[in-house]
Amino acid sequence: MPSPSLAELVRSRTSLTPDFPEPGILFRDLSPLFADADVFKATVDGLTEPFAGRFDVVAGAEARGFVLAAGAAIAAGVGCLPIRKPGKLPPPYFEEEYALEYGSAALQIRDGILEPQRVLLIDDVLATGGTLAASKRLLERAGHEVVGIAVVIELPELGGRAVLPDIEVVSLLA
Repeated sequence: MPSPSLAELVRSRTSLTPDFPEPGILFRDLSPLFADADVFKATVDGLTEPFAGRFDVVAGAEARGFVLAAGAAIAAGVGCLPIRKPGKLPPPYFEEEYALEYGSAALQIRDGILEPQRVLLIDDVLATGGTLAASKRLLERAGHEVVGIAVVIELPELGGRAVLPDIEVVSLLA
């Protein structure tokens, strides 16, 4: 019997919750994936392998992106740059605001903790692309070169890839 593909493993370890956090949203929770060491490692490897040798640090947005980026950084032997929600970092920091379907949000990274680096940006889900586009702009404002974006799940029907032109985007499950 053949072993399951990485996409099948991700699908099998993703919990679906309808109408969360609001009606009409199907929430994809990766907690079961994070709890399975073998599948978590395979996921981290799947996110980093397409960019091997092209990045010096991994960045991930709060909160699930933190988990993935930390695992990827350890596996790749590089540092991890957390992208935080406002109010979580002391100054100095860079901040990037972006629009949501239901308002606006912002992201921050510390200023001065790293010289400009080649960054692999990782997150759990690519939906409309707002968080990843804002994260990319934020990293570039801080002087970093974003070499690619890797996500576990992409929701192509929401068009997020279209707001990320001119950057390689890899998804493990679409």
